[in-house]
Formats: sequence, C-alpha cells, structure tokens
Amino acid sequence: MAYRFRTTLITVAVALAAPLTFAAGYPDKTINYIIPYGPGGESDISARLQESVFKKLTGQGLAIQYKAGAGGAAAWSQLNGMTADGYTVMGTNLPHIVLQPLEKDVGYKTDDLTTVFWFHFTPDALLVPADSPIKNLKDYIQAAKKSPGATTLSGSGTNSANHLAQRQFDKMAGIKTTYIPFGGTGASNTALLGKQVSGSWGYTSVQMSLGNQVRCLAVAMEQRHPQLPDCPTFKEEGFNLVGGAYRGVAVPKSTPVDIQNKLAADLAKVNADPEFIRKMEESGFAMLNVGPAQMGAFMTEVKGRYGALAKEMGIVKK
Repeated sequence: MAYRFRTTLITVAVALAAPLTFAAGYPDKTINYIIPYGPGGESDISARLQESVFKKLTGQGLAIQYKAGAGGAAAWSQLNGMTADGYTVMGTNLPHIVLQPLEKDVGYKTDDLTTVFWFHFTPDALLVPADSPIKNLKDYIQAAKKSPGATTLSGSGTNSANHLAQRQFDKMAGIKTTYIPFGGTGASNTALLGKQVSGSWGYTSVQMSLGNQVRCLAVAMEQRHPQLPDCPTFKEEGFNLVGGAYRGVAVPKSTPVDIQNKLAADLAKVNADPEFIRKMEESGFAMLNVGPAQMGAFMTEVKGRYGALAKEMGIVKK
C-alpha cells in the first residue's frame, strides 16, 4: 500500500514536471518552416538567410516549404490544426494578419495566431524615378498640393503596408494622392521604372534592388537605414511615420510554452549574428527583436493602429 502510494506520488510529480521539460534538447531534429507564400519573395529570402545561421547555432536545419494562397490566409487558417510540438513553424506578416480578418472571414482571427518572434520589417519608402523633377519630400508635398489627386503612386497591392503608408502620409501632410495597387512589388516596380506613375510607395528593399534608377525621398524608420544613409526618415522631415511589412514566426497555439520560449530565444540568437545582420541589411531589411516578453504590448499597439486605419479606409467588414 505504502509502495503504491509512493509510486503514485512519483507519477504525479513527473506529470506535473513534464510541461516544464518539453524544451530539454529542443530542437533535436529538423524543423519544418512553412512560408505562406510562393518562393522568391521577401519572406522566402529572409527565411533562407535564417536557415544557415539557425543550423550553425542549434545543429538543426529549417526545411523551408511553401503554402501559398489567399495572401497568406490559406496557410494561417490551418496553422492551429498542425502538429504542436515545435517542429512545425510558420511565417507571419503584418499588417496582413490584422487586416485580413477585419475585411472578411478568412478562416482565422488575429488572436488565433501565436507569433513567438518578430525578427525584421521591410520599411516603407517613398520613391520616384531618378530623373523626376521631384527631388525631395518637400517637392513631393508641393506637387501634390498644387494638383490634388494628380500625383499617382504605385504599390504592392490593396490594403498592403504600402497602401496604409500612402493613406497615413496623405493625412499627415494634408495632401491628396492617387494610389494604384499592383499585383506585387515586382509589378509596382515595373510601373515606376516605366513612368506609368509619378512615384511609388515601395520598401527599402526596392531601393536596394533598383539602385540609381530611383530616388528615395524618405523611409518610414526611426533612424536612417544603414545601407541608405542619404535617404532621410519621415521623422526627420517632421512626420511621425514608421512602418512597413513585418515578418515573424508563429507556432500552433497548443505548442508548449517552454518550447515557444526556446524557439524565440534561438531566433533571437540568429538575429544577433553579425553576418546575418549584414546580409539582411544589404537586402534592405531592418532588424527587429520582439519576443515573448514584448509580444503582448506589441500586438496590442499594432492591432489598435491598424484597426483604426482599417476603419478610415472602409475595409472593416460589416
């Protein structure tokens, strides 16, 4: 009887301790890393840069897979039904995961997604052709005020980070411009280079790839991008505009918390790797470190900000 009682106590103790030890040895095999888009985009580029560093630091690889569809919603709506053991992770994006559920039923709610780490963002950048008469942000504002609506801007899509930036800046500067959405950054760039538009709401990565074919008027960052020292921030010009397309990594909601924390810690180590930082910045990305301790406050702020913009833009579902 005493033996059975002692055995029961040991069993209970092990059961209670088990949730605290799930992360022991994690990761000890390859992690499946699902990108909710097709190959070749910025989510794919950054994941591939992460993969080599993650393997160097942990000894385990990231098997990058693609599950494109519905602007990412096809994958995000299935995430919580996937195996929740830390070996299936998925890229997440802002403002997408906030705006999509506000606009219509996409099979998930923002709070359904458990992002454990936001690791970078692609800052919005206001660009014009290199030979444009618009030389700086002051010229841009003057041109827009002189002929309201005549200044046309390409962007990567409707309700994208680019579109939000255009709406925000128009309001801040007291101007009216015309935003023309295209089917992705590539098509938007083609319109810009072909001078089908006056300029473009693109990203710092666009300026990096197009080089001296375009002129950067301002970037939506707290400080100038290290690879674009000649392009001022909107803040320097008197406008509190900071934002872009944010990227992170999420797990199924029932993934043990200590595994979530371990994954976040490993991703933070990747983000601190000097060679990784160099390659990311050379591609136009801006580093970001939002882990579990900051996640609640960060998501509360972005949901409030994007939610307010969604109402202004009329994209909130009835």
